[in-house]
Amino acid sequence: MLPLPSLRRSLLSHAWRGAGLRWKHASSLKVANEPILAFTQGSPERDALQKALKDLKGQTEAIPCVVGDEEVWTSDVQYQLSPFNHGHKVAKFCYADKALLNKAIEAALAARKEWDLKPVADRAQVFLKAADMLSGPRRAEVLAKTMVGQGKTVIQAEIDAAAELIDFFRFNAKFAVELEGEQPISVPPSTNRVVYRGLEGFVAAISPFNFTAIGGNLAGAPALMGNVVLWKPSDTAMLASYAVYRILREAGLPPNVIQFVPADGPTFGDTVTSSEHLCGINFTGSVPTFKHLWKQVAQNLDRFRTFPRLAGARPGRGQRACRGLWDLLLRSEIDAKAFARIKKWLEHARSSPSLSILAGGQCNESVGYYVEPCIIESKDPQDPIMKEEIFGPVLTVYVYPDDKYRETLQLVDSTTSYGLTGAVFAQDNEEPMTNQEAPLRLTPDITPGHQGDP
Repeated sequence: MLPLPSLRRSLLSHAWRGAGLRWKHASSLKVANEPILAFTQGSPERDALQKALKDLKGQTEAIPCVVGDEEVWTSDVQYQLSPFNHGHKVAKFCYADKALLNKAIEAALAARKEWDLKPVADRAQVFLKAADMLSGPRRAEVLAKTMVGQGKTVIQAEIDAAAELIDFFRFNAKFAVELEGEQPISVPPSTNRVVYRGLEGFVAAISPFNFTAIGGNLAGAPALMGNVVLWKPSDTAMLASYAVYRILREAGLPPNVIQFVPADGPTFGDTVTSSEHLCGINFTGSVPTFKHLWKQVAQNLDRFRTFPRLAGARPGRGQRACRGLWDLLLRSEIDAKAFARIKKWLEHARSSPSLSILAGGQCNESVGYYVEPCIIESKDPQDPIMKEEIFGPVLTVYVYPDDKYRETLQLVDSTTSYGLTGAVFAQDNEEPMTNQEAPLRLTPDITPGHQGDP
């Protein structure tokens, strides 16, 4: 872990002069990737995590909406269940209704100008401090809440809720400071300067269940750049998301910069896209949901005071690719809906004449939403199971003919609209393979795997 002094370097400006030109830039903030801890027997981090997990056992945390620096409860109460023990309600929260969401928009807009005018170095310090808290005293808490609430192992949680989120906060701060330092050339007697401003309105951040870090980043990155945010966390990541929100507040984030508003998806989408002050949507989730939001924005285009920016991560390019290595681990699915979806695909595998289950494939939801990792062989590369994103521990393999390697690369490239995770394995030598891999360079998320001779 980096010591505090190395993260908190003052911003020094330098002016370069030559041939009558002046160019102003800022010194770089020095940061490094957060080390991934090992949690070995007897280590301090293991002891701290075990205590944090023990503290959560059997507990239900009450999580309010936070609007205008007030904790608000509505009558629409919901619960987050632990995916590996759905008898344990890990969080009790409530949905913000349309009236409360509009109040959150008003509170955010009232804080926008003051926050936007704050120097970027000051805004960056909030996120650097939050990163320090996550790296040190609050690490065990956020890891434990990610494990209990989202069904992750200790290493999965460490990579996500600690290392990745800390890196997001630190490197985003570094890049924000450096961006402000990028100034155009000035020719005396003129002085040219770019002022980086936040957007004129509010940003809606809609985060998924599968990565605690993504939630913190979707809400945190716009705030760092001078924007005000309405953060709708995932119902099934509420416990960890609220912990991240509280850490940001304790690190010095002003009360109305990020409004924490759990909400029903359609209600949230309808409300934010009907506000004239919407200036951006920061989204990770399903393609149908993002398309729906995009259509709503388009339909309301004449209403907005500005042109809203829409940023979205689609399957295969983010969440799916990052999760690929986890998918063959024995673990629980996030909720009953995900369990039912994966179970339906396994039933399809058992009934389809072109599919054979080679290993695994059993399901059990008596205690948690457990799906046994499954390997399926497909005789038909166009079977739906080869095209659709399952988002679970199901690996489907198609054995291609030896003389159809190039055709197989084209098949990989053309099977789906999106670049879902996949791999091509062969026993050819490195050099012949290289000459034929050109099609893969245009194929997202597909990497050839070279398997040596047995």
